[in-house]
Amino acid sequence: MTRTVADQMVETLAAAGVERIYGIVGDSLNGFTDALRRHGGIQWLHVRHEEVAAFAAGADAHVTGGLAVCAGSCGPGNLHLINGLFDCHRSRVPVVAIAAHIPSPEIGSGYFQETHPEQLFRECSSYCELVSTVEQMPRALEIAVRRSIYERCVSVIVIPGDVALKPAANTSAPLPMGLVPAQSIVVPSDQTLDKLADLLNKARRVTLLCGSGCEGARDELMQLAEALKAPIVHALRGKEHVEWENPYDVGMTGLIGFASGYQAMEACDALLMLGTDFPYRQFFPKDARIAQIDIRAEAIGRRAPVELGLVGQVGATLRGLLPRLVSRQDRSHLDAALKNYAEARKGLDDLASGRSGGPLHPQLIARVASELASEDAIFTCDVGLPTVWAARYLAMNGRRRLVGSFWHGSMANAMAQAIGAQAAFPQRQVISLSGDGGFTMLMGDLLSLSQLKLPVKVIVFNNGSLGFIELEQKSTGFLDTGTELVNPNFAAMAEAIGIKGVRIEDPAQVQEKLAEALAHPGPVLIDAVVNRMELAMPPKVTAEMAKGFTLYMLKAVLNGRADEIVELARSNLLR
Repeated sequence: MTRTVADQMVETLAAAGVERIYGIVGDSLNGFTDALRRHGGIQWLHVRHEEVAAFAAGADAHVTGGLAVCAGSCGPGNLHLINGLFDCHRSRVPVVAIAAHIPSPEIGSGYFQETHPEQLFRECSSYCELVSTVEQMPRALEIAVRRSIYERCVSVIVIPGDVALKPAANTSAPLPMGLVPAQSIVVPSDQTLDKLADLLNKARRVTLLCGSGCEGARDELMQLAEALKAPIVHALRGKEHVEWENPYDVGMTGLIGFASGYQAMEACDALLMLGTDFPYRQFFPKDARIAQIDIRAEAIGRRAPVELGLVGQVGATLRGLLPRLVSRQDRSHLDAALKNYAEARKGLDDLASGRSGGPLHPQLIARVASELASEDAIFTCDVGLPTVWAARYLAMNGRRRLVGSFWHGSMANAMAQAIGAQAAFPQRQVISLSGDGGFTMLMGDLLSLSQLKLPVKVIVFNNGSLGFIELEQKSTGFLDTGTELVNPNFAAMAEAIGIKGVRIEDPAQVQEKLAEALAHPGPVLIDAVVNRMELAMPPKVTAEMAKGFTLYMLKAVLNGRADEIVELARSNLLR
């Protein structure tokens, strides 16, 4: 057969190390998918919704660190990718999207299914180009691959189906070492490191705020905390990299964080931000001197006033900084923060208990799932309350991974991301912590777990509501509106489509049924019927919450909903 542009695309992706492509076939993609079939070296994973394809590719890239690819056919097909691609781009994972387009002679005529993908995807990508000629494609795709890998971003190649079917330009396939350049080590200048050391050496109470940029820098981070006797606060995306076996850890800060994390930052006179773009400005200390290390210059100083910004990789920068520091002996700031953390941790652990016949707390489900999960388990979590329970009760250990929509904040990400993580690591345990709202939004891809033979364990926190939104409404004085979900028995539904279903309604069942589910060799849906009202807001906003709940209860009485106050009083919200 004549070598086509589509064949050339597949050769380039294979040279870049791509092993899987997620998507849904369509007429404008036929040339590309047939080229994949004939090549045989890249797996096509057929999902039920293109949004799932993009989320799955993002999780694949997150857990492997390599390039992942998703694809959609023209018009509505590739348009469905956009939400998942926004998540990939904001999470900074390397993903290339193939957006097939209508026949090239019809572009601009208002043709059937016509959109302008090269415009639509520009906001959720760093590189987005329309390929209109045979000669243009090789270079455009190579640029997309390099930028996605090196910049950790989304690139989109828009290509009409007829162009993909044309004979390829007479060029050889790219060589892997030329296509995927080696990563560089970036460190600040000696002069800048001297300034940072001077700032830290003069401070009396240093706190470290760590994010995902601390990946691979654990040893240096521990040495830094020891030298400065500094508590380590982490952002959510830093959890999997810095929380485990960390004698300086004082928890997370932010809207779903711990009181201890907030207090450790409030009490410091110098805050060092390491690989984090933590967004909530109200949680930064008002009077502390702030320094920030990040590989991206655009992240420095955009959340809080920074006295000193350093562009560099965290591990390499700390290796240059450590010899310049004066090791201190005073542990008073660190010990106070650790004491606060122990108290906060005890309060959270108390909520993760239960007795037979009592309410089934979602915290208990998350804690037991963490205890029973394998040492190298990969967890995904939906936004809202499942993210809260993951942040507070999943134990990391350096081998486990945690994936979520932590920047884009999209519903329905968890099961979709679990598909990508499980496809990338078929032998590892993958557990999705799904909310009932998020799960049902893209519920059709539960079928993909069976069809693709992916043994994902999907835990659905079935509280019959959009729980986090309901809590937000009540805590700010609004009567909850539009949050109720009328759900089926999800376990029975799973059984009806050939997936093992497990339903948990009593705290006494949690240990046994979760163990049964995790031991099953295939996919499982765990329908955990949990208490609807659970405290998930941080103590920093407790006073505001009290005002909001008071207003809510007054409105509830005036609107004939006094029974809800009784339910509220019985929950742990008013403890």
